[in-house]
Amino acid sequence: MFVYSHRVTYADCTVGNHIYHSRYLDLLEAARGEFLRSLGTTVLHWQDHDAIFPVVEARLRYKYPARYDDLLAIEVWPTLLEKIRVNFGHRILNQSGRLLVEAETFHVCTGRDDRPRRIPDDLAEKLRGCLA
Repeated sequence: MFVYSHRVTYADCTVGNHIYHSRYLDLLEAARGEFLRSLGTTVLHWQDHDAIFPVVEARLRYKYPARYDDLLAIEVWPTLLEKIRVNFGHRILNQSGRLLVEAETFHVCTGRDDRPRRIPDDLAEKLRGCLA
C-alpha cells in the first residue's frame, strides 16, 4: 500500500469548512499519480507510450468530513488487475487516524484513440506485486 499526504487548503473547502465532495476525486487522482511514480514511472510516461487509464467508474463512501488544515493520509493500492483493466482501493484518514473516505476507482487501459488496449507488461508486473 502506498500513502500520499495532503494538507487541506482553504480552496478545498466549502463555506461549511469541509472538503467539497468532488474534490476527493482530485485527491485520489493525485495519490494514484504518486503511487505510479513510486513504482518508477509517471502517468506522463505511460501517456507517451500510448497507455492512458481513464476512470470508468468511481465509488466513494464519505464517513466523516475533512476540515481546513487537516493533514490527510491517502492510501492507494491496486485491487484488481486484468488484461485491460485495473482497479484501485483508497482510504483517506485524517491526522488522528480517523477514517474519512473509502473509495474504489475502476480504470481501463486505452490508447490515445480511446480504444481499449492491453496494460503494458512492465506496468502489469509492477502492479501485480502490489495487489492486495
